[in-house]
Amino acid sequence: MNDTLVIKKGARPVTPLGIVVEQLQKAAEIVKETANSPANLAASVEKAHDLAAGIDEYLNKHTTPESKEQASLVRKTCAEDWSKRFSDGETVRKLEMEMLSGHIEGQTLKMFVYMSGAKRILEVGMFTGYSALAMAEALPDDGRLVACEVDEYVAEFAKECFKASPHGQKISVEVAPALSTLRKLVDAGESFDLVFIDADKKEYVDYYNLLIETDLLAANGFICVDNTLYQGEVYLPTEQRSANGSAIAQFNRIVAEDPRVEQVILPVRDGLTIIRRKN
Repeated sequence: MNDTLVIKKGARPVTPLGIVVEQLQKAAEIVKETANSPANLAASVEKAHDLAAGIDEYLNKHTTPESKEQASLVRKTCAEDWSKRFSDGETVRKLEMEMLSGHIEGQTLKMFVYMSGAKRILEVGMFTGYSALAMAEALPDDGRLVACEVDEYVAEFAKECFKASPHGQKISVEVAPALSTLRKLVDAGESFDLVFIDADKKEYVDYYNLLIETDLLAANGFICVDNTLYQGEVYLPTEQRSANGSAIAQFNRIVAEDPRVEQVILPVRDGLTIIRRKN
């Protein structure tokens, strides 16, 4: 999670780790308030909390810092009153600052661009553009990133942030439902070396099928998919899942059973899956 999001009061936990830390904090308080609690129980809960609570801070400290343009984008996103934007009808859906990819995931995606040598990137779901900017910073000067965003307001917000970066010119934004944009790109004969999916969870399977079954994903390309651990719901009992959690669990199962690809889920933030089509 991004440093700014960690320290901002009121930010709710949106990753399995963040939720674990919150639950351990509650458990520690219960133990403390319970008369005659065993001392070793209190010590164990405190130790578990300290181990879990320190991970994000340690990762942030020892990961290459974000650029000043990325940091500025985070500040602007956190300062925006997204609930009011929705209630006033300026955005088409409820948005929140926790939707930012953040420092660790941004640097991970940036490293993937460097490692893969990608020159053409497709982002399905942009929000205010943190991950798009992170990947664009790793693209060569002639590289190109196409970002799909359904919300006109947030698309304009992101484009204003991109103007502050020398890498912003590599990014073009398509405002429309993601599936519509993907089909348009297929019809135009477009192909991408790296695709990052972070949009409507209920459409993940549709995005995936379109990429695998067409040339939209280059022959040696990779797909990176965000939120594939979805707050831990994917491995909790079915009755404890939300609609989005169930959609991601279904997506994970379909990918795992697909003989055309191989994949790995990384426990980065809320889960990051890397998929490649087999030769």
